[in-house]
Amino acid sequence: MPQTIISKLSDLSRNLWWTWHPEVIAIYRDLNHSRWRGTNHNPQLFLDRFEEWEMMPRAEELAIDSRINYAFHRLQEYLSAPRLKSLGGAGALMAKPVAYFSAEFGLHESLPIYSGGLGVLAGDHLKSASDLGVPLVGVGLFYARGYFRQYLSADGRQQEVFGQTDIEHLPLQRALGAAGEPLQVTVETREGPIHAAVWRAEVGRCTLLLLDSNVEGNDEFNRDLTATLYGGDRRTRIRQELILGVGGLRALRALGYNPGVLHLNEGHSAFVVLEQARRLMEHNGMAWDDARREVSRLTVFTTHTPVEAGHDRFDDALVESTLGPLGDSLGLTHQQLMDLGRVRPGDANEQFCMTTLALRVADYANGVSALHGRISRRMWNKLWPAKEEREVPIGHITNGVHVPSWVAPSLMQLFEQYIGRDWRERIHEPETWEWVHQLNDSELWEAHQLLKSCLIGFARRRLVAQATRRKEGKDIVAGASRALSSRALLIGFARRFATYKRADLLMGDKERFAALVSNADRPVQFIFAGKAHPADEPGKEKLQRLFKLMREEPFQGRVVFIEDYNMNVARHMVQGVDLWLNTPRRPLEASGTSGQKAVLNGALHCSILDGWWAEAYDGGNGFAIGDRSNHVDPNVQDSRDRDSLFRILEEEVLPLFFDQDANGVPRGWVRMMKSSIASLAWRFSANRMVRDYLAQCYQPASGAAHRSGIMSL
Repeated sequence: MPQTIISKLSDLSRNLWWTWHPEVIAIYRDLNHSRWRGTNHNPQLFLDRFEEWEMMPRAEELAIDSRINYAFHRLQEYLSAPRLKSLGGAGALMAKPVAYFSAEFGLHESLPIYSGGLGVLAGDHLKSASDLGVPLVGVGLFYARGYFRQYLSADGRQQEVFGQTDIEHLPLQRALGAAGEPLQVTVETREGPIHAAVWRAEVGRCTLLLLDSNVEGNDEFNRDLTATLYGGDRRTRIRQELILGVGGLRALRALGYNPGVLHLNEGHSAFVVLEQARRLMEHNGMAWDDARREVSRLTVFTTHTPVEAGHDRFDDALVESTLGPLGDSLGLTHQQLMDLGRVRPGDANEQFCMTTLALRVADYANGVSALHGRISRRMWNKLWPAKEEREVPIGHITNGVHVPSWVAPSLMQLFEQYIGRDWRERIHEPETWEWVHQLNDSELWEAHQLLKSCLIGFARRRLVAQATRRKEGKDIVAGASRALSSRALLIGFARRFATYKRADLLMGDKERFAALVSNADRPVQFIFAGKAHPADEPGKEKLQRLFKLMREEPFQGRVVFIEDYNMNVARHMVQGVDLWLNTPRRPLEASGTSGQKAVLNGALHCSILDGWWAEAYDGGNGFAIGDRSNHVDPNVQDSRDRDSLFRILEEEVLPLFFDQDANGVPRGWVRMMKSSIASLAWRFSANRMVRDYLAQCYQPASGAAHRSGIMSL
């Protein structure tokens, strides 16, 4: 194989554009499928394990050079395409881009710097900004040990293991300063400075900067600050957030970025507003009040958490030891600094809250669904006590998902066939998806059945590996290899095992649950995945309860759990299940995007009317559990929702799914699949989401006609 081809393949691996282009992924997979799987789908590690002489025969057999050339030229064309195409012009953003701050980014399983939905949402935001040509640079932290790997013990207890990521095999390069030296930024604390290296990753046309405190000059504690996502104590957390917000903005400035918009994805990065104000005071001679107003004008804040415990809070001593020098440079007393993060200024008993700081400063604030916007206005009305709840300046932009990252390649081929090769450019248009109604029922059902078979094969491999690792008997391993059936209705549930997610809702009526899965005429099976936070004992208990249930008849082989939930597991599940299940305790699900990914692939959604589903469900595009009411007693509400879910499964879902014609096609089910795709795919895409941020936040904040408050409520 010519060296130029190898070089092009290596170049492709260094831009994460490949993560949403299955034709590029197929090149690596076809060269050596087992090795590709063994590297956690990491192309750089994959290539490092290949010798040129070893690659040659396989490459020649597949005529791989033409495929590499095609992919390489597609990437070059993509990178050189005009920015903000058809979006009304770039305006001030071309000179001053959006700086998007997030504590985690879920771009691909091979870059494990995410834990779940917040990070995957941030990754999808970057990818869609790249596709749309929105000038945006992401800022996050590099977690060498990432988030924990999950294993279940022989008695079903969750075990957490932290690995060590080899940065040499990641698509990251050291960011270089003006003189070509490796860039390093410093943030000050009362206890001394903290230094951080800066890595950069290319995500299509966007850049992601990641700060890493594991550098010489830091003591052992500070070197370990960015090692683990959401690890450590409160002192670790506030220092991580200092590095993210203050260090992140300093890294941007050192690299020549002059952001016109600061977008805070959740409150972890809220310290950036203080650093921006400090810079304005230092360089423009502004007073604190004027600098704060100017920072407010360009700040966008997205809150994701309707649960009080989910908002970071720090006591006086931690704030003073960490932010003291920054407060001094702003000319603020400790009391004034603390009051920025307090709902009740002057209340010495109230801790400093990152969300309060962000809401106090940002002119543009939003929840991530219509219902979450309403809940957020109610939750934070206390910050604006003189306003009616409906007047609180928190709007909403509903989350969406990056369609090319989550749609199965086989369905992409259908999209190209029926929509056209430019379908990615028109994801956000309702008319784009009307074609699905014309699609032959059998063709769509066959495509879905193939994806379902792929998921079952994947699940069996993982179940066998799990049972083997636990040194279970031959009968258990053999049973794992036969688990699940392509004939049965396959229901998927995958998310954090937080208590309010209620993964165990059906288990509350074990007898009825058993009857459901043991029905020979209308068989039902469940596939679960998800992690409990290491400190969440109730969540771990729910997981252990599920594990024990799976060992009993009739659940064995019909209810399964896939360990170590990550983007790869998620991809298989959303592409292959028949029905996606979501059972949060309303209204605690801010948005929820896993169901959006599933419906893109033809799965139907069955959910509590919470988050995005509260505005998506129209009566004919899926199933709604319960109604929009909430009982004050959560036990009563759980019982109501459980009964509703069983009734829906028994009386609506199963009859529709098993009403199949002579060819095995459930015509009514397929009609609902089509209605689901046509009504939801465009509306809950990240393409639409980023367009909303652009029109309602980014362009006004960057210099267009300024509006106080974010958007219509």
